[in-house]
Amino acid sequence: MDAVLCLLAFGLYVLCSLYLLLNPQILHKKKRLAFQCRHISHRGGAGEKIENTIEAFTHAVEAGTEMLELDCHLTQDGCVVVSHDKNLGRQTGHNIDISSLKLQELPPYKEKLEVTFYVGHYSTGQDRKFAPLEDVFLKFPQMPINIEVKENNDALIEKVSSLVKKHNRESITVWATEDSDIMTKCRKQCPAMPYSFTMRRGLVLLVLFYTGLLPFVPLGESLLQFYLPSIINRTYIPEETVLKKRFVVFLMEKLTMRKSLFNHLVKRGMQVQLFVCNEENDMEAAFSVGATGVMSDYPTVLSDYLRKHPIPPTK
Repeated sequence: MDAVLCLLAFGLYVLCSLYLLLNPQILHKKKRLAFQCRHISHRGGAGEKIENTIEAFTHAVEAGTEMLELDCHLTQDGCVVVSHDKNLGRQTGHNIDISSLKLQELPPYKEKLEVTFYVGHYSTGQDRKFAPLEDVFLKFPQMPINIEVKENNDALIEKVSSLVKKHNRESITVWATEDSDIMTKCRKQCPAMPYSFTMRRGLVLLVLFYTGLLPFVPLGESLLQFYLPSIINRTYIPEETVLKKRFVVFLMEKLTMRKSLFNHLVKRGMQVQLFVCNEENDMEAAFSVGATGVMSDYPTVLSDYLRKHPIPPTK
């Protein structure tokens, strides 16, 4: 008798979980973001202009991007500058940290820079200056911007938050980081900004999904941003040894690229952005699995793809 009751209870749980996975609005109020982005320019479009420069951002906006993705670091004199790396070796050829130099002392980018997520391809441009974050805000006041914070630096987080508030762009600026401790500090500084899943929270999301608990659990995040696994070891060669193993990448793809998961998040008002897609077949793969947006180093290529694949009209 007890076994029968357990089976009935488990069956009821499975049915409820599946029903709520498809109909999350029953338990959760749909999030309403101030932006909806299919086209995101990674590092401002690092394949077509020198990454993270004003020229790159301008080019991406002119090409039709709907969001700029960038990273920030703090100079010795307290200026928040846009840069992916904290050390300038890869970008400039000078083995020195940004935090060791004043803004005016930062060397220019190399004339030719390899595209991290498109091995063997290089970008060039006339603008080789590191851009202060405030200059980006001033130049593109209405453009949604995704800011990834890589360093657990209280001063950096506070200054980024202050600039966002100063320019009244809390609703169109996104906190992003892989580190949950950093995200806690970011949210404390500016809780009004939407934020993405960290690595730890992403793992929790997967556990909730595969145990059937996800439909019952509230989520504070507004965006899920993750690799399109099929680019790994093809257009993108990772530094991490574990990601060089075929089986690991295969397993990652099978576990994470779940259309039912992405559809559930979208129905709850979240956006799913996959990166970094620099070829049309990768863009197609990302959208076909349920992504609402794609990050690319090639804003012109992504715009061309989106023109050829418009959103079907709603009936």
